Amino acid sequence: MPIAQNPLSVEVTLPREDVALLTVEGYLDVDTATELQAHLANQLHHGRRHFLFDLSSVPFMDSSGMNIILRLYQEVRDRPGSVHIIAPAPAVRRILDLTGVSITVPVSESAEEALALVDRQHEQLQQPEHPQEPEEQQA
Repeated sequence: MPIAQNPLSVEVTLPREDVALLTVEGYLDVDTATELQAHLANQLHHGRRHFLFDLSSVPFMDSSGMNIILRLYQEVRDRPGSVHIIAPAPAVRRILDLTGVSITVPVSESAEEALALVDRQHEQLQQPEHPQEPEEQQA
């Protein structure tokens, strides 16, 4: 059995019960994407709604990696949940910007910053969309 040229390492930690922080190391491409997908499937199965991807140690990501992130974004937004990218390496950030992924999926510089965005989203969901006006008095 051949060993992958550029193996991918994924470490999952849980900063909160519904938040998974995935620290990814290595090349995220067609040869390694299934490894990340397996971790995501496990976390979705366990009810996680918010996903933080630390991509600071990913020197290269192709469309396979972007597709995983975008599919997850589509899947969790109805939960409601969110996807955040943390500190992408310069080459990966450039790809995210050129493809528009960074417009759809927030990019943060730290896990703390991403968690603050999760909190802000949660607060917005707790507020009613339209403040209720007092009912008019009937004559």
